[in-house]
Amino acid sequence: MPERAAAGPAAPLPALEELLATTRVVSLPMRVKFRGIMERETLLFEGPAGWGEFCPFPEYGDAEASRWLAAAIEAAWTGFPEPLRRSVPVNATIPAVDAARVPEVLARFGRVDAVKVKVAERGQDLAEDIARVAAVREALPEAAIRVDANGGWDVLQAVEALGRLAAVGLEYAEQPVPDISGLAEVRRRLAGNGTPVLIAADESVRKEDDPLKVARAGAADLIVVKVAPLGGVRRALEIVAQAGLPAVVSSALDTSVGIRAGLALAASLPDLPYACGLGTVRLFESDITADPLVPDGGAIAVRDAPADAGLLERYAAPAPRRDWWLERLRRVHGVLADEAAGAEFTGT
Repeated sequence: MPERAAAGPAAPLPALEELLATTRVVSLPMRVKFRGIMERETLLFEGPAGWGEFCPFPEYGDAEASRWLAAAIEAAWTGFPEPLRRSVPVNATIPAVDAARVPEVLARFGRVDAVKVKVAERGQDLAEDIARVAAVREALPEAAIRVDANGGWDVLQAVEALGRLAAVGLEYAEQPVPDISGLAEVRRRLAGNGTPVLIAADESVRKEDDPLKVARAGAADLIVVKVAPLGGVRRALEIVAQAGLPAVVSSALDTSVGIRAGLALAASLPDLPYACGLGTVRLFESDITADPLVPDGGAIAVRDAPADAGLLERYAAPAPRRDWWLERLRRVHGVLADEAAGAEFTGT
């Protein structure tokens, strides 16, 4: 898949030296394996509006990562729109753990009314997915349950899996197959089978060259939006408005600094029909703020969460990893600088 074009920040691009002056790189231990990792590395810096987080996963190329940097700069240099709500409902997140561990993971989130369950994990089978989802339903008989396959099935596998998982009652299925045409086909087949499962698009929004393509194709009932991969809160708001579909705000395995941006987006949407996937700080052993943004009674209050100097020091990444991230920051800043220069040249 070709890399998406870079998206510039809402404010003029700060000089690289301004970013480097406050940059810190940390490595945070995870409580459970998530997305195949047990340590989450991230780069943070402070600007006039607060802290920003730059944490694209290591395999992402510089053009795609430039959206994440644009979002971090928006947070640190521009700040966020005025919120429409002061509290955001959130779901618990269950990684692809053994069904026996579901109660343990759920306990970390406290009371919740919605749960997202990871399925289609490489190396696992449908029986394990069914057992995991069933364990959630047993623990929370009234909760809304959504599953996230991260594009791990093909069309036939998705139709079979969702047909069987629908027995426990699913709110929706997130990215059951990798591509937009496949989403449309799964949606069509489920409707033909009378399977009452809505389809949500995640990767087909944030990793496409055109994030509105999935809406134009009629391939999803709702979209999942994440601030960092879409280039910032303001850009994400534009995409939701143009898509014309219900939106769920989710995280990209951020610290509380990144979650703050997700809360800003969720708090600024005119409608928020679904609980948001912003409770993932509970998956970390520790955070980089003294007062983490974690669920309380199924929701998170919209407030700032500045990085703590002591925690930044305690979880500082080893020198080789710090240097890797600093070099990446330099390259990705160059992508945004080139884009800004091109925009100035063309008058756009």
